Amino acid sequence: MTLDNALSACGGRDEAQALLASLVAVRSYPGEEGPVQQTVSDWMQANGLTPHFQDTEPNRPNVIATIENGDGPTMLLNGHTDTVLAADGWSSDPWQGRVAGNRYYGLGACDMKSGVASMLLAARALDRNRDGWRGTVLVTSVVDEEAYSIGARALIDQGLKADYAIVTESAWSAPCLGSIGKILVQLDVTGRAAHATFPENGVNAAIEMAKFIARFEETPIATHPRMRGNQTILSSMSGSAQYVVTMPEHARALINRHTVPGETTEAILAEYQTLADSLNSQASFEFSVQPPFYPPWETDPAHPLVQSMLAAYRDEAGFKPTFGYAGFGDTNLFSAEAGIPTVMFGPNGTGFHEKDEWVDVTTIPTVARMIVRMTYELLGA
Repeated sequence: MTLDNALSACGGRDEAQALLASLVAVRSYPGEEGPVQQTVSDWMQANGLTPHFQDTEPNRPNVIATIENGDGPTMLLNGHTDTVLAADGWSSDPWQGRVAGNRYYGLGACDMKSGVASMLLAARALDRNRDGWRGTVLVTSVVDEEAYSIGARALIDQGLKADYAIVTESAWSAPCLGSIGKILVQLDVTGRAAHATFPENGVNAAIEMAKFIARFEETPIATHPRMRGNQTILSSMSGSAQYVVTMPEHARALINRHTVPGETTEAILAEYQTLADSLNSQASFEFSVQPPFYPPWETDPAHPLVQSMLAAYRDEAGFKPTFGYAGFGDTNLFSAEAGIPTVMFGPNGTGFHEKDEWVDVTTIPTVARMIVRMTYELLGA
């Protein structure tokens, strides 16, 4: 009966939709998350939880609630409340929400305020029904996932420890067990300035960088059975913004590299340096890693966390999902940097970073019940 009571405490569609609407109604672009995080905190307080704010940058706090229930493992529940900027062409107000059948349309509805709603409903149910589990449930609503993940990094930098992590981003039919990483490499090329009338007196940084870019695709890309790495030049610039008849002494390019498990930053930078050295250039080439940085991650399908998730899908969603290995974000940090076994799944929706983003509101309480089942199993009394 204890589990049944906990499942019932997750609520139904109407409550889930109202909670989602309250979150969507608060614009929360990166840098503006303070008001929506206050909404999360207010809901926690009204529902018996004890939240506190964790500072990241001014007016951009994480919201954390810790449910302690004796000795035992720690389950981390995580979601982010920031959204990307609204795309052009929405058929309705992105913040007011529009309901059509089971679909709720709004900015962040899918990515990922519906997941935050699922997490909150599950946390309340677990707080009110403690007989069937022991340990700690750590509920974290974070900022900045869409930009630099300063919220997740603040959790880790201040000593985050957990035995399991569930990130409730919308990945309904293909829960995520891993994803590529991301390294942003800055290339700075330094030549020697000279009057453009006498180019032989200098070393043109723009031309020397162009030689590197022309051979850039010779750099090998690692392979992986479930993920695909890649690389591209995002931008290149050289010379002065003001018209001057001077050969550019400096040039800069940004390289976006998506990595797979097994690749290291050191090895990738060494590959780029080897290519630069092969040019026999008179210019110097310097490579540095810039934020944001995400290491690749992967959770073993045989891990108890994954098996518990599959059982929850069977019992609540009624199907066996396939596993996904796409995207990157806070999950990379919890798994690869904090060392926490991690899975990512959430309500059914789509339209990530697009107009008319939507979520099936009936799946919000379903995900909450899945979290409760997993917590009861993995933190079972």
